[in-house]
Amino acid sequence: MSGFKPPTRNGIGPSCVGLPAGQWPTLLDFLTERFPNVSRQTWLERMARGDVVREQGGLVTPELASQPPYPAHQRIYYYREVPFEAPIPFDEVVLFEDAHLIVVDKPHFLPVVPSGGYLTETVLVRLKKKLGLDDLVPIHRIDRDTAGLVMFSKQPATRAAYCGLFSQHAVRKTYEAIAPWRDDLVFPLTRQSRIKEAGHFMLQHEVPGPVNAITHIDVLEVRGNLARYQLKPITGQRHQLRVHMLSLGLPLQGDGLYPTLTPEGQMDHTKPLRLLAKELVFVDPVSGEARQFSSARALSFC
Repeated sequence: MSGFKPPTRNGIGPSCVGLPAGQWPTLLDFLTERFPNVSRQTWLERMARGDVVREQGGLVTPELASQPPYPAHQRIYYYREVPFEAPIPFDEVVLFEDAHLIVVDKPHFLPVVPSGGYLTETVLVRLKKKLGLDDLVPIHRIDRDTAGLVMFSKQPATRAAYCGLFSQHAVRKTYEAIAPWRDDLVFPLTRQSRIKEAGHFMLQHEVPGPVNAITHIDVLEVRGNLARYQLKPITGQRHQLRVHMLSLGLPLQGDGLYPTLTPEGQMDHTKPLRLLAKELVFVDPVSGEARQFSSARALSFC
């Protein structure tokens, strides 16, 4: 395989698709079947702009893509686009940067990486544009709805060492959340359960079986019928904190997924999810230094 990869453009890296063996008459036929939400005309427009590139480095032109033969067993790169992407009116803040690592304090509503209808309005693309760091990659992720700390790797050579911190559970993570107060529960407590997908790609739920999700939960403050909780996940299942709090009868304030799934496009910027990735503590695998980072953001009871 060729080592060629097209450059990042305006913070957006190229996507790659392999071309398997098949009976498609042309490359354009394959692309329109492989990506049913992208029309033939859109692909032709991308090609005319020079946004589709062969792995050997040449452009895929509209003429080349529309004529046989179909080029099986190759790869092409293309620059993804999202029409009518709405701006997200909140800014990320860089808390720390050295030669290997960037730590960001992310606002609510801003995704970490491009996905679905989000491309330029993501932490990753914003940072690439601002800092000119084409090799920037998130070491871990938090949900779009969650605010707080996210770490990014700057150097491919040291990336595996930082990713290993999370796979080996060597990072102590602390979250804060606003949820109902229940005086019949005794804190601190530990929630242990098995979490799996709930039949909808957006949702998770608890099921019988071996434990794969553990969270330590304590109370920091009580105000009337609400409380501010401290959550320390030991494992990293998707939506673990939201599912564990819901299972205790403590659904997080502003949660658009649990217990009720809110239809896409009904996001209200005045009602964020009250969940904050507050602190990260670990030993830096490159420098050997003890690291402790804290979000400057705070959750509102209102």
